[in-house]
Amino acid sequence: MENFQPAIIFDLDGLMLDTERISLNAWKKAALDFDYNLTEEVFVQAIGRKISDTEALFKSLFGNDFPFHEVRAKRLEYGEMHLKEFGMPKKPGLLELLVLLENNKLKKAIATSTHKKFAEEKLSLAGLENRFSVIITGDQVHLGKPEPEIFLKAASALSVPPQECFVLEDSEPGIEAAFRAGMIPIMVPDLQTPSLETKNRAYKIFNSLFEVSSFFVELGICK
Repeated sequence: MENFQPAIIFDLDGLMLDTERISLNAWKKAALDFDYNLTEEVFVQAIGRKISDTEALFKSLFGNDFPFHEVRAKRLEYGEMHLKEFGMPKKPGLLELLVLLENNKLKKAIATSTHKKFAEEKLSLAGLENRFSVIITGDQVHLGKPEPEIFLKAASALSVPPQECFVLEDSEPGIEAAFRAGMIPIMVPDLQTPSLETKNRAYKIFNSLFEVSSFFVELGICK
């Protein structure tokens, strides 16, 4: 694969940034403020999904009276308080992987279900705001993951055919979206344990981004 020059498309939360646990705790605390018990089992079902899909999910579980936007506003407040106090945590191996890709001049992009405003804020807090020229966010697509639209849009912006794109994801909807886009899905699980179906769709499953770096070197696309 020495002449193969793929693009690498990154998810953001749970893959690049260690934010899912922070988000879980913020959602639980915010929901309790409104007398709802939002468990980890419920939260995990929302990972990787855009806001409108998360709203539909929570209302299907808690009823149409669930005050989604009010709870979400409190969840954002709690999350912001945590990040201001403790900073934006990056996943182990992320910086090393970015340097590897940049040294080998491979194209890269972010495709995240997070809205543009919040994605840019997170990247800035993590000191990563200048590392990606292409960032596609949940508010820039009509259909969120597991639909493939967001990844196809990222590939188009990079001018790379879908079949020449690796997608790095931590969520099942993300892996399904990459698979349906005709890309090469790689999963680095965070809070979601991959189902058998997800394992079958993923090209590889790794425990960390360090392992992803090693894989790209072994594959011959990086030196």
